[in-house]
Amino acid sequence: MPGGVAGLRAENARLREANERLQVLSEDKDAVIAELRERVARLERLISRNSGNSSMPPCTDDLPGRKPPERKDRRGAQKRKPGKQPGAPGAYLAWNPRPDKTKDVFPKGRCECGGGLAGARDLGVAYSHQVTDLPKMKAVTTQYDRHEVECCCGRRHAAGAPPEVAGAPGTVTYGLNLQAWCVFLMVMHHVPVERCADIIESMTGIRPSEGWVHALLARAARAVAAANTTIRALIILARVICGDETPIRSGPGPKASKKYLHVACTRLLTYYFLGERTLASFQNFIYSGLHGTVIVHDRYVNYDHFDGVSHQLCCAHYPDTVVMPILGGPVLAGGGALVVDIGIIERAAA
Repeated sequence: MPGGVAGLRAENARLREANERLQVLSEDKDAVIAELRERVARLERLISRNSGNSSMPPCTDDLPGRKPPERKDRRGAQKRKPGKQPGAPGAYLAWNPRPDKTKDVFPKGRCECGGGLAGARDLGVAYSHQVTDLPKMKAVTTQYDRHEVECCCGRRHAAGAPPEVAGAPGTVTYGLNLQAWCVFLMVMHHVPVERCADIIESMTGIRPSEGWVHALLARAARAVAAANTTIRALIILARVICGDETPIRSGPGPKASKKYLHVACTRLLTYYFLGERTLASFQNFIYSGLHGTVIVHDRYVNYDHFDGVSHQLCCAHYPDTVVMPILGGPVLAGGGALVVDIGIIERAAA
């Protein structure tokens, strides 16, 4: 059966070729299925994004196909009642026994009998109300005219510039109160420069430039330089001080470098220093000038590099540390209180 054998061989070759084509198609199909699955997963991730699990604004939660975020109970599992909680300090507007201003209000019009109330007999105050409000603010421009006088001897004398005036004669400047408001908003409330100028415009009706507002920070720093030097000296002379450092972002823009704000304080005084969390910054602060002082701190290693001082672990860190108190000498000159020199045994287990 030579013909039959040849036919079977040809058929076998054809089937092998068809099988190879099917394998190629199967591999291509698997690749297409994997790509489609990846696209579907990516689309599901995109469509599942909302204001609760991404940075998308809440206005996009109602777009077609998007699922809005689930509302979470902000009060936690205890289901706290809204409003003031038991034990929380209250705040209220109390009656002022010495008001800054008193305004008499009399009835107007006519009585039912037809007589006018303008000349009626005053029987005294029947009711009183108190309203605490801010006066309407508006920038007031004051011109200081410095006069010149001539003495009988012929010498002439010109009046000196008052403290409110800065600059050469003929110049126009902003007053000290307006400058103080700008510094107060930027330093105490961290208001940006441009927004500070906007607030001043809303309050007074005039808008200073952003450059002038920003320059007030350096002027304020120079104005309090002597006070800072005095505070630093008094803290160095104190018997017990509290020291700490906390990270703070310093510099413009999102790529601002991280600095550390060093703080040394007593009950009445506080001194700040912007630096790093390095030994050099600690030395440039006040610790190099301390002698016989008790420093209350968080046990950071840089505090151990200064001689002639005693150490007290801050009580807020006691739960994290196993300590051994050792009684020492008196903290205050009057005696009574004792220094607790902390001998740290080991870090407590978490």
